[in-house]
Amino acid sequence: MKVAVVQFKASVNKDENLKKIISYILKASSKNATLCAFPEFMMFYTNSSQTSKELASLSEKINGNFISTISKAAKENHIQVVGSFYEKSKKINRVYDTSFVINHLGKVISTYRKIHLYDALGFKESDKMIPGSKIAKPVATSIGKIGMMICYDLRFPEMSRALALAGSEVLIAPSAWVKGPMKEEHWITINKTRAIENGCYVIAPAQVGNIYCGRSLVVDPYGKVLLDMKKKQGISFVNIDLKKVKEIRKVLPLLKNRRADTYSTLKV
Repeated sequence: MKVAVVQFKASVNKDENLKKIISYILKASSKNATLCAFPEFMMFYTNSSQTSKELASLSEKINGNFISTISKAAKENHIQVVGSFYEKSKKINRVYDTSFVINHLGKVISTYRKIHLYDALGFKESDKMIPGSKIAKPVATSIGKIGMMICYDLRFPEMSRALALAGSEVLIAPSAWVKGPMKEEHWITINKTRAIENGCYVIAPAQVGNIYCGRSLVVDPYGKVLLDMKKKQGISFVNIDLKKVKEIRKVLPLLKNRRADTYSTLKV
């Protein structure tokens, strides 16, 4: 199955970004991709001067114009879409960082609210966001069962392992990886490790420009990098073969060889 991966520099203008997103969906469909994956913060870029109140005022519900417009494009172009947006919450001046999966009929079939907020290396997402409280169940798509993560979640192996044990064959992590010392090295290593230890594909579309490093990746279940978009803004394509997941999990049965019965013997 062909997957389209989008890497772009989101502006602060939501409508401008939405037009760009729709154009990428059209292009992905024209190239016969079955799924189009977008980065974190595709809705708009927020800088440090933007207040939590301003961010909350621009956020939307899942049935708002932003997702509804993308859903319409997905249906019209018979393609699945994965990405993230700023979701309104009931808490004053706080939003969720929420990913979504839209099927080829334009229906939102899964959402996931980012659990691990980026309160590290001088950043504090919790000043503007609230975390989700549960991992979303893997959802069936044309490219296999998808487990959803978002950016900083990749640094927590427990989450990807839980998704793999629940049946995920592909992990998709919309991301906006901040530039910094060793950050790109961490990014590549973490994505490859999540793929290897779980015997699954990892698709990580990323923001480029502003404060972000780009490097959108697709890694196969054996840790081979199939796509690295470097600093390129645009759309790239890669083929996903679920036979490879089955083959590698058979010859390298890490999920079956786990000794979960012993792990609890170490008291923390």
